[in-house]
Amino acid sequence: MKVILQQDVKGQGKKGELKEVSDGYARNYLLPHKLAVEATADNINTLKLQEKAKKAQIEKEKALAGETAKKLASCTVKLKAKAGSSGKLFGAVTSKEISDALNEQFGIEVEKNKIVQSEPIKNYGTYDIKCKLGYEISGSFKLVVEEE
Repeated sequence: MKVILQQDVKGQGKKGELKEVSDGYARNYLLPHKLAVEATADNINTLKLQEKAKKAQIEKEKALAGETAKKLASCTVKLKAKAGSSGKLFGAVTSKEISDALNEQFGIEVEKNKIVQSEPIKNYGTYDIKCKLGYEISGSFKLVVEEE
């Protein structure tokens, strides 16, 4: 019997795959536990439409990541922080602070976990910050940490 897997099934395959399994296994285990559906013409057509929609969504996300990378290249984010007399900051500049400042100053939303810092920012100055935007696309921008 041909079935379309609705979830990952150990020893059979991944979600969305069309598999040939024994009739008893399908009737007694896969179908009652809603791990698979029978591969009728309607179900196969639905599977193809879902795959097409998923590919379109991925292409859209790639294009959006590329646009964001281009916008980031021209940005210089300014952040104010408190420091002691020696010029060392109290604490470090976090990815969340950078993300919030980027959104506030330029309207570009980048999640804090996508911002990559090679080392913690603990002094005033100018830094190059990289962002991994997904789909092997990355962008970078300048961050200026100033005295508050």
